[in-house]
Parts: sequence; structure tokens; C-alpha cells
Amino acid sequence: MKIGISGASGQLGQAVVAELLQRSGGHHIVGISRTPERVPNSSAEGRHGDFDAPETLISAYRGLDRLLLIPSAELRPGVRGRQLKDAIDAALAAGVKHLFLVSAAGTRQTAQPHLREAYWSAEQHLIRTAPVWTILRMNYYAEAMAQEIQMSLGMGMLTGLGDERVAYVSRDDLAAAAAGSLLSEGHEGAIYNGTGPAVLSGAERAAIASDILSKTLGYAVISEEQLRSGLSQAGLPEPIIEALVEIKTNFVRGDFDILTSDVERLSGRPPKSLRDVLATALS
Repeated sequence: MKIGISGASGQLGQAVVAELLQRSGGHHIVGISRTPERVPNSSAEGRHGDFDAPETLISAYRGLDRLLLIPSAELRPGVRGRQLKDAIDAALAAGVKHLFLVSAAGTRQTAQPHLREAYWSAEQHLIRTAPVWTILRMNYYAEAMAQEIQMSLGMGMLTGLGDERVAYVSRDDLAAAAAGSLLSEGHEGAIYNGTGPAVLSGAERAAIASDILSKTLGYAVISEEQLRSGLSQAGLPEPIIEALVEIKTNFVRGDFDILTSDVERLSGRPPKSLRDVLATALS
């Protein structure tokens, strides 16, 4: 079987390629990227395919039996959704038999400029057009929260917009779940939610970080205006600020307050806890 990863030079893409090569059992692995030289292992075939140049995607996807589409990090309104629709159309034109799409927890109907619009429109387009599909919705990266905590250590306080209940999942566990689904059968028409082993509140993540660091970190609820001001003072560009505010708002709304056993079922191993990830990141 020939399995492709579109977005193979990104962090998740590289991790999926590595998992596939470790598990593949003789399958042919193809890493597709606008920078194919960054596909992380010489055992995988690298192909050029650029989400912003749809004409390159059909040839990049040709001959594949299964293809995982990993969204870009594009934040401009409407662009990521258009990229994913073009990629789905290219995969179908190339004759890919089974399409897998990485999406996000809590995806629901929404409109631009919301980040979730890209996931919603891509999911709907996939379901309407692809004869065989699987959707892998991911919870929030534990590694991203580890970076946020590291940046907050100087204040001695972690902040959020509310209770913020999230089932943080590690990138490597999501990669293992994606690889497991690509290499096995019975996933047609399934929508999976990749989560960590527990839902944690903002106060609970502060307590975990405090325990690891042997240093007391509090947790404070702030307003959106205060969050924007703090991120602006940190020098972050406006698109990043708006994206982070939207993510935090989604935390409070409960979009990431989802707990499943899908990661273990697909990957064959228990997912790491946020404590495990923080212990490595904060050591």
C-alpha cells in the first residue's frame, strides 16, 4: 500500500512519517511538502506539493492508496479552508482511494474570520465529495501549553479566560494515532477525537506545573482585553493575538472538554499526560 502525508515537513507531519516508517510493515511512505527535502527520513519518498499551488498537488498525490491531509499554519481568513478544499479536490482527481483529514476538537458550523471555519468547511467538503473518508479531530497540544507555561514563569501566575477545561494531547500521540489509522482497516466514515488521558482545568494545570517546578504558580481569570494587552506587550503580531484569544475563548466554551479513548485505540498505546509533557519541557 502507498500512503501519503500532505504537510510532511511540519512538526506533526514529521512525527507521522516517523511513526509510519517504524510501523509500516513494508508499505511505501510518501511525504508531500512544498519543501520535500525536509521530509525527515531517507526511507520515505519526498514529493513536491504546495497547498498554495493546487496544480502541484494532483501529481504529488497520484498513485496513493491513502492520504493524510494536515492543515497548514495559515491564519489569514479563508485561506486555510481554501487550501484544504483544493487539496481534497486534487486528491480525488489523482484517484486517492481513502482520504484522512486532520481537524480540530469542537468543530462546528461557523463563519470567517473564525479559525474553526476552515475545519468546518473542509470537513463538509470532504464528506460531500470523497467516497471514502476519515476525520481525525485533535485536542489542544500539550506541547503548546508547555510553551505557554514557560513564558508565564516570570510572572509566577498562569492566566486564562475562565475554567478552561482541556484534554491536552501530545503531538507524538496524535501522530501515533494517525499512523495507526492509516495502517489499519475499519475507519471509513469515522470521526475520531484525539485527546489526552484527562480533562484538566486551568487551576489544575497550574498545580501540576507548581509540583514539577517545586514553585507555587497561581491561576488567575482575566478578561479578553487583558489577554490581548499582555500578548501585544509581548510583541506578538495581531493575527497571532487574535488566534490565541479565539483558542482561549473556545477553551471556556467547552470545545476541548472532550475525553475519549481514541488515541489509545488507534495508536495501541496509552497517551501521555500533561504532567509527562510538562516534566520534560520544564526540567
